[in-house]
Amino acid sequence: MAVKIKTLSGYFHEYQKSIVKTEDFWQQQAEDFYWRKKCDCVLDWNFKEPKIEWFKGGKLNITENIFERQMFIRKDQAAIIWEPNDPKEEGVTLSYSELFYKVKQFANVLLSKGVKKGDRVALYMPMIPELAIAMLACARIGAIHSIIFAGFSSTALADRIIDAQAKVVIASDGGFRGNKTTPIKTIVDEAVGKCDSVETLIIKKRTGDQVLMKEGRDFWWDELCENVSAENEAEVMDAEDPLFILYTSGSTGQPKGVLHTTGGYMVYSSYTFRNVFQYSQGDVYFCSADIGWITGHSYIVYGPLLSGATTLMFEGIPTFPDAGRFWDIVEKHQVNQFYTAPTAIRALMAEGNEFVENKKMKSLKVLGTVGEPINEEAWHWYHDHVGKGRCPIVDTWWQTETGGIMISPIAGVTPTKPSYATLPLPGIHPIIVDAEGKELKGNSVEGNLCIKAPWPGMARTIYGDHERFRQTYFSTYQNLYFTGDGVRRDEDGYYRILGRVDDVINVSGHRMGTAEVENAINEHPRVVESAVVGFPHHIKGQGIFAFAVCNDMDETVTEEGIIQSIKVGVNNIIGPIARPDKILIVSGLPKTRSGKIMRRILRKIAAGDFENFGDTSTLLDPAVVEEIINKSKIH
Repeated sequence: MAVKIKTLSGYFHEYQKSIVKTEDFWQQQAEDFYWRKKCDCVLDWNFKEPKIEWFKGGKLNITENIFERQMFIRKDQAAIIWEPNDPKEEGVTLSYSELFYKVKQFANVLLSKGVKKGDRVALYMPMIPELAIAMLACARIGAIHSIIFAGFSSTALADRIIDAQAKVVIASDGGFRGNKTTPIKTIVDEAVGKCDSVETLIIKKRTGDQVLMKEGRDFWWDELCENVSAENEAEVMDAEDPLFILYTSGSTGQPKGVLHTTGGYMVYSSYTFRNVFQYSQGDVYFCSADIGWITGHSYIVYGPLLSGATTLMFEGIPTFPDAGRFWDIVEKHQVNQFYTAPTAIRALMAEGNEFVENKKMKSLKVLGTVGEPINEEAWHWYHDHVGKGRCPIVDTWWQTETGGIMISPIAGVTPTKPSYATLPLPGIHPIIVDAEGKELKGNSVEGNLCIKAPWPGMARTIYGDHERFRQTYFSTYQNLYFTGDGVRRDEDGYYRILGRVDDVINVSGHRMGTAEVENAINEHPRVVESAVVGFPHHIKGQGIFAFAVCNDMDETVTEEGIIQSIKVGVNNIIGPIARPDKILIVSGLPKTRSGKIMRRILRKIAAGDFENFGDTSTLLDPAVVEEIINKSKIH
C-alpha cells in the first residue's frame, strides 16, 4: 500500500527512495488501485521522440476506481457538494452512490447518441454538478472529454471543437456568474455553425432562458435521462489510452490540445492530492477553480474522488454578493482544505479585512495557492487573516502539461517560506540548467527549470501535433523536459519559481525574476498588484517596465508621486539594479479568464509595438489592453 507522508523525515525517506528506484516507487502507488489487468512494464520512455508510457499493458477504467472500488465504504458519503452562484439558491450534495447512478445513466445517454471509445466530446458548461457527471460519463465509456471554459468566445470555442473533431457538445442554456448571465447556448450555436464534426448537442437547463433548439441535433439533458437505465459496465481502457484533451494557449498560433492518458494520470492526481493537502477521511475540501482548467480536472474531480474525498464545487465568484463569499462557504460547509489562486487572494485583500476578520473558520486546516507564484504580501495576508496564523500554506507549482502538482510544501510537514514552492514531490527529478543546458548543481543557484525523468501525470502529446509537443518541451535542452520557467534554489535547497524564462529580465548582465520585482512593488501601500516586463534599453540591454494597479487614488496623491515612491521602495527592498526604468499606473492588467497575466502583451506594449498580440482568445477584458496602449502612448 502507498505510504502517506506525515513527517519531514518521512518525506526525505520517500523522496530518496523515489529517486533511486523511481519505477518501484510508482508501482507501489499504483497498487492502491483496481486494475482489470496489471501492467507488463511500469515505464518505457525517451525524451528524444518523445515517448512516455506508464503502466504499459495495464487495463482499467478510472471511474471504476472512483466508484466500484470504493462503493462498499463510501456509498452514503458526500462525494460532491455544489454551492450555487446565488447563496439564496439551495445547493446540492451528491453521495458517492447518487453520483455513480447519474454517471452511469448519462454514460448510457452518450452511448445512445453513438458515442464510442476514442470519440471526442466537448463540454462547455458552467460550474454545475452536471459538468462533473458528464466528464466522468465520458471516461466511463472511453470517450475523450475536452472541457472548454464557459467564458470563451464562440470563435475560441469553435477552434477547439474543430481541432478535437468533437462529435458531441454538452452545454447549458445559460450560466450565472456573479450578477451576470452568460448566454451559453447562443455562443455554442454560433460556434457549432462552423464545426462539421458535431452531430449532437445536449443542453442542461440552468438559467431557464429561452433558447433555439435545432430538431434532430439538439436535445435537453433531462429529457434524455428520463427512463434511462443506470446499468452500465465500464469500458476497459489501456493505461495509455487518452483520458482527456485540455487546450492551453500558446504564445502564438493555435491553442495547444494537451493530451493526458488514463493510468498514469489516475495514480499521479490521487497521490499528489492526498499528500500535498494531507486529506483525511471526513474532511471537506474546497478548490475554487473552474473545472475548465487543469486545476479543476485534477483537484476538484479526479484527484479528490479517486481518494474518496468530499469535494466542493462553487459556481460563483469570490466577490458576489460580497467579498466574504469564500469565507461564508468555508463556515457553512466546515471546509478543512481551501485551494485558490493568488489573483483571487489579492483581489480580496484589496477589498479590505472587514469581510474576513469576523469569520472564525475554525474548521480550516490547510490553505493552498495555484496558478502563479504568490507574492509575500498576499502570502502573509492569506496566512494571517484567512488561516488565522494556524494553517500551513501549500504554494503549489505545476502546469497543465504536468497533470498534477510537482513542487510544493506538504501541508504541516514541509517548513514553509513565503513565495517559495519549497521542495519537489517524491518521484520528481527537477534540475536547474543555464542557457546552454549545463546543470547548475548545489544550492544558491538560479537558471531554467527542467525535469530529467518522466512522472506518471505528464502529458503524452499535443493532440494531432506530436512534433509541436517535441519542439515546445523537449527541443530546447537534450533529454530534458523544459518547463519554460526560471527558478532559484536557495541556500536551504528550496525552489522559488521566478516566472516564465522570457519573464526573467537581464539588466546589465544581472538576471532578475519579474516575480521578485513585482513582490517589492506590491509592498507599496497603494499598489493592488503589478506586472513587470523587460524592454529594450540602449545602455542596459534590457530595462524594467512596471505596470501597477493602484487603489485609494485621490486628490492627496499624484501618479508621479506614487511612481517615485515605488522606485524608492524597490531600491530599498532589492537594490538599485531592480529599480524600474518606467512605471505606468493602470486600472487593470490583461488577464486570461483563469487569472494569469498575459505578459507577452505587456512586453509588446513596453517595446512600443501595439499590434499583433498573437492568440488572445483567453483574454478576459480586451478594454484593459486598449487603455494601457492609449496611456503608454501619452507617456
